[in-house]
Amino acid sequence: MSKQTVLVIDDERDIRELLTITLGRMELDVDAVGSVTDARNALAGRRYDLCFTDMRLPDGSGQEIIELIAASYPDMPVAMITAYGNVDAAVNALKAGAFDFVSKPVDIHLLRRLVRTALRLSEERKAESGAKAAGGPGADRLIGDSPVMAEVRGKIAKLARNQAPVYIAGESGVGKELVARLIHELGPRSAGAFVPVNCGAIPSELMESEFFGHRKGSFTGAHADKEGLFQAAQGGTLFLDEVAELPLHMQVKLLRAIQEKAVRPIGGRDEIPVDVRILSATHKNLAALVEQGLFRQDLFYRINVIELRVPPLRERRGDVPKLADFVLRQLADEAGTAPNRLRPEALAALEAYHFPGNVRELENILERAMAMCEGDTIEADDLMLPQRAPAAAPAQATPESVLAAAAGIPAPVAAGHDGSLEDYISNIERDTIIKALEESRYNKTATAKKLGITFRALRYKLKKLGID
Repeated sequence: MSKQTVLVIDDERDIRELLTITLGRMELDVDAVGSVTDARNALAGRRYDLCFTDMRLPDGSGQEIIELIAASYPDMPVAMITAYGNVDAAVNALKAGAFDFVSKPVDIHLLRRLVRTALRLSEERKAESGAKAAGGPGADRLIGDSPVMAEVRGKIAKLARNQAPVYIAGESGVGKELVARLIHELGPRSAGAFVPVNCGAIPSELMESEFFGHRKGSFTGAHADKEGLFQAAQGGTLFLDEVAELPLHMQVKLLRAIQEKAVRPIGGRDEIPVDVRILSATHKNLAALVEQGLFRQDLFYRINVIELRVPPLRERRGDVPKLADFVLRQLADEAGTAPNRLRPEALAALEAYHFPGNVRELENILERAMAMCEGDTIEADDLMLPQRAPAAAPAQATPESVLAAAAGIPAPVAAGHDGSLEDYISNIERDTIIKALEESRYNKTATAKKLGITFRALRYKLKKLGID
């Protein structure tokens, strides 16, 4: 079996020799060059499994090499060698397509782990040519055929290939942790641990110990050494859910751990190198919190190298039937019974519903409906869908305001109307649908398209509102 090959690009002779010796001891075949020109010639003349490149080179920059490899040799992982503390260069490299980065002076242990991870990725890319990302372990859990979900799956496949920190944005209940798990499972760290942590669930006074660990006797109650979350995720992925809940003092410590790839346990003298990929998520607007001074801007830029937005359920209503079927089958398996069936009217009601709680709310609604229905068929009334807009969120879009906007009707003000809020909203919805019908010459398919809802949902609304 032929040796795997590595290209090292650095104008410092000592670094080239160090990497050549270290990688040679790992049974790798190493070529070392000192300029962009020599690197281009080497890449043109030989196939490599991995590349290391310095940032500053005599006739150009490592950024040029990264962009060349991303464009011409996409199956080859490339890692940036940066000066100590030059994290901005590392972030730019990751955005350009670098797999990871290593800081000078080079830590040999971290280097070896990085190489093993990168070479696993290189082998997976060559062997599977992306097949794993399209239908590998866990991919079938991201239910939906809508264009926005196809886009999310495509981004997950790309993000799984490198080590850049990813910030997963999305409302509560859209499945941010599932997306994080898929990024982990489809990448070269899949054999390592996936460690999720809810940052809002850890008491502030215990955060440092939970994240970085502590030494025996470092504080009252520390009866033994304890490993932190970073150490538990060694070689794998640490998922920081609800990262916006971190207090400012922990944001500083987390920033250092991410930048230096090392942690210091409470009571410990030395920092411990850690090889961990950071994924984070929150339902809050992190950029707005930065502007308000509630979240550190430098930490925001470190965890948000790449942002992945998970769409709310109302932006992919066409996925509701498939999601509902999946949830009902899952609930039936847990209960050891045959799956319940949704009546057409019930399914239409679900497709027309706004889902402020997204997929998590859909699961809750269907679990409740299973308990309430007679026999194995779920009627629309069994869903017990809320009929009123939440009073706590008047600024958010409602199904009625969405319909009104789609039909070109300005949203009316609530002041001065008579009757209940439910009647008032029904009247707005009725007027909006009638206007859309008139503009579409009573073509129901065109009307549904104009209103941004499915034909089945429109038919349900026409029946509910008594529109002939």
